[in-house]
Amino acid sequence: MLGTDIAIDLGTSAVKIYLDGKGIILNEPAIVAVNVENDQVVASGKEAYAMVGRTSDKIDVCHPLCNGVISNFDLAQYLIGTYLKKINSSRVFMPRVVVSVPCQITEVEKRAVVDAISAAGVRKICLIEEPVAAAMGAGVDISKPYGTLVVDIGGGTTDMAVLSLSGIAISRSVKIAGNTFDEAIVKYIRRKYNLIIGQRMAEEAKLAVGCVYPRKDLSSHRVKGRNAMTGLPQWTDVSCDEMLEALIEPAMQIVRTIQEMLEETPPELMGDVYSDGIILTGGSAQLFGFDKLIAKKTKMPVKIAQDSQICVALGAGKAIHFIDDMENKEYGVLNPLSAAY
Repeated sequence: MLGTDIAIDLGTSAVKIYLDGKGIILNEPAIVAVNVENDQVVASGKEAYAMVGRTSDKIDVCHPLCNGVISNFDLAQYLIGTYLKKINSSRVFMPRVVVSVPCQITEVEKRAVVDAISAAGVRKICLIEEPVAAAMGAGVDISKPYGTLVVDIGGGTTDMAVLSLSGIAISRSVKIAGNTFDEAIVKYIRRKYNLIIGQRMAEEAKLAVGCVYPRKDLSSHRVKGRNAMTGLPQWTDVSCDEMLEALIEPAMQIVRTIQEMLEETPPELMGDVYSDGIILTGGSAQLFGFDKLIAKKTKMPVKIAQDSQICVALGAGKAIHFIDDMENKEYGVLNPLSAAY
């Protein structure tokens, strides 16, 4: 256990830690609850998630990671430090870490990730771009001269890239993902029923009856909240057709970005992608009908990767074995890691 290398998937909605030789040993929500009066952290992870939308004036529930990048440095540093202490009780040995970052991230945002993790006492940090990690986690051999298109739909960002020879040939990143779908449901229910609901309730409805492609069997889910006109409690049953109406717009923005990227993909790689199809990863890829919608609009086969939620963490874990190659840059070794600090 001591000094073993680890991989971290810093997601907007969850932080996953992969231990070399053990697999994923931690999967916690990326949420921190802070006491406003003295700026002390009250809870983090699952305990803080239970407080979302149910706090008093004294407690503020924050997401230190927003759209795949760090938005509150101190809290992100605290969160990463807490999770690393959980899995590594010894302070003598410092692990080497592989961290996944969105593919179109600025140098400043990269530096923030590196600084937040290095404060937890690690001796080396390597970055891997999310589509590369997602493809490795989905079991794709990306070292061959062969094009593979991966779309990673997470909580804060959707990253997509055409990969070949352990690198990215062309990529796109949009800040439309799981959280955007939740917001779309909140707005839709407010507009249609004058009913104000919270993010948690919207997420429950999305998981229960959410879809971006018409379902054959109709189902509904009860949402509870406050009437915007009277201020009294109210509930309504939302059908999957109404969910489709609410979610289709953000889903189509993701599809349009995929189409734009395909237009700029080199023709040889395009031929490979066309024969193999598109691989979907990320938690929001499990939204009903996403694969059918993308397949219909791109005229290509689309498959959802097995264990799509943890693909990025698994891929970052597989990339741990490339850390040594970053140090002694062997001739002829293609490295999926993008940078080392």
